[in-house]
Amino acid sequence: MISEDALDQIRRWADRRVPEHVRVQVRLEVDVADRPVTILECRPPWQPEYGLDWTRFPIARLRYTKSRKRWSLYWRGRNLKFHEYHLADLSPDVQSLLGEIDRDPTSIFWG
Repeated sequence: MISEDALDQIRRWADRRVPEHVRVQVRLEVDVADRPVTILECRPPWQPEYGLDWTRFPIARLRYTKSRKRWSLYWRGRNLKFHEYHLADLSPDVQSLLGEIDRDPTSIFWG
């Protein structure tokens, strides 16, 4: 189970990442499951005939392992599967992995 404190950190990070005045064009969402937390880039429909639903594009996944008390970071490949991101060590602190997503030294998260 992921702590509420960690979820709050992730949600605050996502809110800070996109300025409020552009959130009609792009926003970040946090999708929470039992252990993984997926960060999604969301965009409005670009053609009215496609409906009102925003597209949701997975950017990264954070996974908490309770037995180790560590977070790990994953990137999404072109086959839509997540792969472990080996440039960041497992961390007891989710904030350090969010920082790695921000830095994105290989452009694997933000392109």
